[in-house]
Amino acid sequence: MWWQCFVKGLFFSFFNPQVVNGIEIYSMKIDSKVTSRFARNVITSQAVNRGNVHKEVFFDVELPKTAFITNFSMTIDGVTYPGYIKEKEAAKQEYEKAVSKGQTAGLVKASGRKTEKFTVSVNIAAASKVTFELTYEELLKRQFGKYEMFIKVKPKQLVKDFEIDISIFEPQGITELEAEGTFITNDLQNVIKKTFSDKKGHISFKPTLDQQRTCANCSQSLLDGDFTVKYDVKRTTPDNLQIVNGYFVHFFAPTNLPQLPKNIIFVIDISGSMSGREIEQTREALLKILDDIRDDDFFNFILFGSDVHTWKEKLIKATPENLDEARKFVRGIDTEGMTNLYGGIMKGIEILNAAHEEKFVPKRSASIIIMLTDGQPNVGISNTEDIRTHVKKAIEGKYPLYNLGFGYGVDYGFLEKMALENKGLARRIYPDSDSALQLQGFYDEVSNPMLMDVELHYPENEISGLTKNSFKHFYDGSEIVVAGRFADINQNSLTVDVKGEGANDVLSFTTQQDAEQTAKAFQEQEYIFGDYIERLWAYLTIEQLLEKRTAATGEEKENLTAEVLDLSLKYKFVTPLTSMVVTKPEDYDNQAGIADKTTEEYILTEALNLCITKQTPVICFTVDGDPHFIISVPQKEDAICFNINEKPGDVLSLINDPVTGITVNGELIGDKRANSDAKSQNTYFGKLGIANKYLNLKVTVTSEKITVQNGNEKTPFTWLDSVTLQQEGLTLIINKEKNLVLSMGGGASFVVVLHQVWKKHPLHQDFLGLYTLKSHKLSEQTHGLLGQFFHPIDFTILEIHPGSDPKKPDATMIIKNKELTVTRGWQKDYRKDPKHGIDIPCWFVHNNGAGLIDGVHTDYIVSSLF
Repeated sequence: MWWQCFVKGLFFSFFNPQVVNGIEIYSMKIDSKVTSRFARNVITSQAVNRGNVHKEVFFDVELPKTAFITNFSMTIDGVTYPGYIKEKEAAKQEYEKAVSKGQTAGLVKASGRKTEKFTVSVNIAAASKVTFELTYEELLKRQFGKYEMFIKVKPKQLVKDFEIDISIFEPQGITELEAEGTFITNDLQNVIKKTFSDKKGHISFKPTLDQQRTCANCSQSLLDGDFTVKYDVKRTTPDNLQIVNGYFVHFFAPTNLPQLPKNIIFVIDISGSMSGREIEQTREALLKILDDIRDDDFFNFILFGSDVHTWKEKLIKATPENLDEARKFVRGIDTEGMTNLYGGIMKGIEILNAAHEEKFVPKRSASIIIMLTDGQPNVGISNTEDIRTHVKKAIEGKYPLYNLGFGYGVDYGFLEKMALENKGLARRIYPDSDSALQLQGFYDEVSNPMLMDVELHYPENEISGLTKNSFKHFYDGSEIVVAGRFADINQNSLTVDVKGEGANDVLSFTTQQDAEQTAKAFQEQEYIFGDYIERLWAYLTIEQLLEKRTAATGEEKENLTAEVLDLSLKYKFVTPLTSMVVTKPEDYDNQAGIADKTTEEYILTEALNLCITKQTPVICFTVDGDPHFIISVPQKEDAICFNINEKPGDVLSLINDPVTGITVNGELIGDKRANSDAKSQNTYFGKLGIANKYLNLKVTVTSEKITVQNGNEKTPFTWLDSVTLQQEGLTLIINKEKNLVLSMGGGASFVVVLHQVWKKHPLHQDFLGLYTLKSHKLSEQTHGLLGQFFHPIDFTILEIHPGSDPKKPDATMIIKNKELTVTRGWQKDYRKDPKHGIDIPCWFVHNNGAGLIDGVHTDYIVSSLF
């Protein structure tokens, strides 16, 4: 019985409840209330078990990556179980305590490119009801002149009472309000009810059961896609200042300003890994961008592979003739060599610096560097810390650096830190069919600078806790938001001076506001949540502190961490430093879940739901890495581990069960080139063979493909596929580029994890890990390097004493009537984090498991994969 809470990924999208045998989702509602761009969203789903036995029901929600969950609760038969926000480590301990007792539990799981996924499942007794309620908050960002809200709609069944209800209150007044859905047919268009007048806007979408059907008599739902809401506000002045209960928020977005000329350097990775679709999409995006460059702009292209190539030696004005020449250059861009990122970016800075020093470009012009790469630096200076230091010194805060990371092979953390240190930001470009549009879309965001060096000045002696108030550029269609609190909570007025450099002159004005004027603007507001400005301030402060923390080190990072944690706990936000734990008391068949907000890098991995159920503990036996074997010993709450060191090309017998007919063998691979200095070479599993001779089934898994052979018939798949294959005696699920889950003939199940390394890595190559599930379904005659441990095993540890490594004590292990010298150490378990792994403490048996395994390790070398 699983009870899972997952979170992963980016924009305003929501739920995805599922049905399992006899569970009816009879009500689903999203209630969103937006006040001055700050949204509080409550998602409620109600289900009933119509069956006569207990069933499992799921609640899935896709959230904006920028949102913070503030509450989750479930109500079962009238009793409500709330969630509690705790510091991440404390939450983890509570969660693991529940797991150790055999109680059900939750995991973090990744989602799409823009959303985080929160999933909960719970067992419901016959005829019982459950209500799930999730609340989260987010500050809506303005892009291209509109605030946008995306709601992911995917109920997976017809829902009797389905409703989206959105209320918007903007004290400046609303100028336009739009709502549309990717799944909206002509018949559903009239179901969207939209009204707005002056300061209030309202949207509702409440389709009947018949309106949800894909056809008149169908049971499938039409509701599958994005529901999008867009709006903007009136702007009679360049800004809007609001004061409530000792806090203020200041929105700044002037209109009708002439654009600043741009000086833009494109620094493009053309290393060999960019070949194929990536370089094609880059060329396509650059050609479209050239169509949008204005005639008063200056630009240039820097290409870096093993060497650095410049289109021109200086910035070039965007005349029609120069643009035509640039198009020819872009069409001829091709890949070569390795990745001299440092040389490319420093050349771009050098050209931009020279243009300013020589006064070749207008004084009032916005300079920008956009760098695109898909790999990691390996030519010139390759140490990322050194690159960051040199780049920051060269730019000296004069212009922003935007780093675009193409695909998953980049060191995104490095790109993000370097961008943030230089007043820019990083963006991941996902390797999909729309990659060119992603690149062009990013350029569109920064292609219309209206002001530079914008400063919002507040009286220092009156204000504390001020969020970021200086900005290198203000872009058309965006908005600057600053929040703070008064040193004296009783103060009710504020004067602000705003300055910025425009294309023709300096923009300078003063704004004044008091709490009474704000109250008057809000007097007709009925549904405002009263502390919204304080919570908006906390949200924005946490967001910006987390951004600073990304690039910080040492004491500065510790101080930022403490500050973020304090605010997260005070305002009950699930942030990367906190988690939400939900438990049911012991009397109610205890269940526990943990909701985490993860980092960008972890979001790219899928956590595996492995190895624990409430009724039957399932012990995992694993082999992964170099290759490292981990053997769980549940009665000791401990593990034993050992390595096998053999040469590439050898095939090892991992599992062999003559009763069920299941065998698993693994073929070793080595590094791309041998290390002459090493005493032994690294080896990994590059190929696995899983077979059931009684079903005449064979599955071959490599780091490139999966082949299913049924008799003489072969069916090939690649790791780029997402597949669920079910046939007699076989269930196979491929989770794209991550793992596959396999079971044969009702026996044990296996998970194969794909480890992908950087494709241009000079040494390592992709490899596989094997994890066993339901090993108790194999017979007592099962053997092999893993299989022999599926039977009960016991050991005793004596005489723990310091070893050669002070962090890893030695001891004597009594096992199989033998005395072995073992060392306390750790091995990597990649089930939850396939990228970095999790350290599992274990007693390490030396010399290829000598004394632990039956016979000697060479006994397990077999002639072929099957």
